[in-house]
Amino acid sequence: MTLIQAFRDQSETCIRMGSPFMGKVLAILANNWDETSRLGRKIAVYQGDIGPAGHSLPLRLAGGLHALVLRRASADLIAVYPPHAPPDAVLEEAIVTALTKNEDFLINWSESPPQTNEVRRSAALIARAHVALSHFDRPIVLSELGASGGLNLMWDHFALNAAGASFGPKAAALTLSPEWDGPPPPTAYPQLVDRSGVDLNPLNPQDKEDLLRLTAYLWADQPYRLDLTRAAASVMNATVSQGDAIAWLEQRLEDAPAGHLHLIQNTVAWQYFPAALQARGIDLIEAAGAKATKKTPLGWMQMETDGDKTGAVGAALTLRLWPGDLKLDLGRADFHGRWIKWYGVEQTTVSACE
Repeated sequence: MTLIQAFRDQSETCIRMGSPFMGKVLAILANNWDETSRLGRKIAVYQGDIGPAGHSLPLRLAGGLHALVLRRASADLIAVYPPHAPPDAVLEEAIVTALTKNEDFLINWSESPPQTNEVRRSAALIARAHVALSHFDRPIVLSELGASGGLNLMWDHFALNAAGASFGPKAAALTLSPEWDGPPPPTAYPQLVDRSGVDLNPLNPQDKEDLLRLTAYLWADQPYRLDLTRAAASVMNATVSQGDAIAWLEQRLEDAPAGHLHLIQNTVAWQYFPAALQARGIDLIEAAGAKATKKTPLGWMQMETDGDKTGAVGAALTLRLWPGDLKLDLGRADFHGRWIKWYGVEQTTVSACE
């Protein structure tokens, strides 16, 4: 795939996912990209998949432009970014000018892959955690693979509105209200006693620069996503370690305390792990599951693509539970958590007193 085609493909994806402004920005990049500039030569060195499943170069560059706006570092861009709605020709001129004026910044920014921490994915985590608790009602030890800034480790601080019902704490940091298709999830009252995650390049949402990087990859015409991210950051207290996810998980599984439900979660992260690490991770989790008991159960919540590359049918919502290796296909969700198609399951509660 050429970079120009990657820009166009990402433009179409953004439009389909409710961001017409980002669609315009990426189309402008496609039409005006200068391969001979220093920025163009820098980007040209990337090999392999340059799209969203690989280096994700279009989103790196678009994120850099948004970062300039959030930093108040480009008057040209501030004047044309939302809430402003300039003519397309004016927007195009401003972006082309910004590419030249801010070349050093964009070269530096593009060296790091995009990192988002889409908080709306927590809606699907909350629902599946409630299912897990309906089977094994115990205090939760939570572990996240590919946690980025760790905001989705805080889902017990968020409220969820689903199928006419509300779940979560009264003094929630934020409320998630996805378009919900299906029955409500079971009612549960999660008690998290430990939460931790891992990422190759973790960000600290309580650090001003790291929070700016997280928000720069959100789309400028979707300000509610920025609001949710900032609200989640305000209650963030989880630990996110830097390192290889599977090596970290192995130690995490070994250290899991008895008497707790150990929940592993990953959302749109597993697909980026090399195949060998995926296989190793599955072996580790299944081996730990084989040793699980009703007093020390294990669960694995995944929200990952299962082949769909367009985003049209979203990600699969799965849950595996041990002991018993119960495999639950619980629905599908938009990659940004805008909608959830919830299948629902007949619940069998296992007493925590056994």
